[in-house]
Amino acid sequence: MSASGSHAPGMGWPVSGRLNALLMREGLPTLDASTEDRFVRYLSLILRWNARTNLTAIRDPEEIVSRHFVESIACSAALPAGVRTLLDFGSGAGFPGIPIALCRPEISITLAESQNKKAAFLREAVRTLALKTTVHGDRAENLTATFDCVILRAVDRMEAATSAASHLVSPSGWIMIMTTGPELLSVKKAAGGGFTWQGDVKLPFSSDRMIAVGRLIASLEKLA
Repeated sequence: MSASGSHAPGMGWPVSGRLNALLMREGLPTLDASTEDRFVRYLSLILRWNARTNLTAIRDPEEIVSRHFVESIACSAALPAGVRTLLDFGSGAGFPGIPIALCRPEISITLAESQNKKAAFLREAVRTLALKTTVHGDRAENLTATFDCVILRAVDRMEAATSAASHLVSPSGWIMIMTTGPELLSVKKAAGGGFTWQGDVKLPFSSDRMIAVGRLIASLEKLA
């Protein structure tokens, strides 16, 4: 089955063609046929699991594509050069970690999710999509490894999570926080004084959602 003709359950339009059309509209790189088809399978899995558990508050298939998928792909496109390891802190239904894994298979990705049902979904998604991605089914704060890049999106208690995430960034590594304009200053402050902040990246289909991108320029332990 070609990607251009692929449909997800309950969809009245081909997901792959719609996703690439949205990416093209936003000036983002489009996907090849194989990657498109894996996004179709990912959406199908989300819809099936959402029918019996609360993976994401957004349940409309088109909104999942336009909000979750396109935002996550935009995050993938905004990744700094040289990132080899990445942590999705509080991954939930896999955003943005799984789309990044689909778009950037050369990056070693860890999805941290402490809720058992969501962690089970992530393991099923990794298996179904044949991803070389690790699922950490516990609090991200309990990880001992550090990462070239740590990403947070739609996590509870964002300021506290950002503070915890900052200690999982490797020396000279990056933190990327997907948030709203009014929260930018507070989350940057929560990351601590060891980061220098680049230009914020505006996210598609939103007037105030953006990515704050910071680089660790000093040891947080030395600044403490």
